[in-house]
Amino acid sequence: MVADDHIKSRWGELGQMDRAALRVAWAEAFGDAPPHFLSMIFMRKALIWQAQCRKFGGLKLDLKRALKAASAGKQVRVQAPQIRAGTLLVREWNGRRYQVEVTDDGFRMNGEQFRSLSTIALRITGTNWSGPRFFGLRGQAGAGS
Repeated sequence: MVADDHIKSRWGELGQMDRAALRVAWAEAFGDAPPHFLSMIFMRKALIWQAQCRKFGGLKLDLKRALKAASAGKQVRVQAPQIRAGTLLVREWNGRRYQVEVTDDGFRMNGEQFRSLSTIALRITGTNWSGPRFFGLRGQAGAGS
């Protein structure tokens, strides 16, 4: 069975499980019972993420180190991500989903070409934004979504 097929079948299995079965699967996967307040959707997503990590590998070592340092209250410098042509940026804003494709000469949204993400963010929100920040490439995207 191809790895991708395994993950798809596992997702299907998780989708058929009730809360009790998900709690058992959680305990098997993580070695402890889940907190009682977790939703079934969250448990399914966490379990499929865990299955993907087992199959394809988990977080990279440098990211694990950065997360550990941040959890200890240390300042962590994160390099700006490099986005290449063909990358699809997705952002939900006020209940609507926006998809922006990175091109060699800028960005494309709804068939229209743009030179900057900030121009796209302005078009979406009606107010000036840092485009990279709006799309989650720097810092936190806005809470207005």
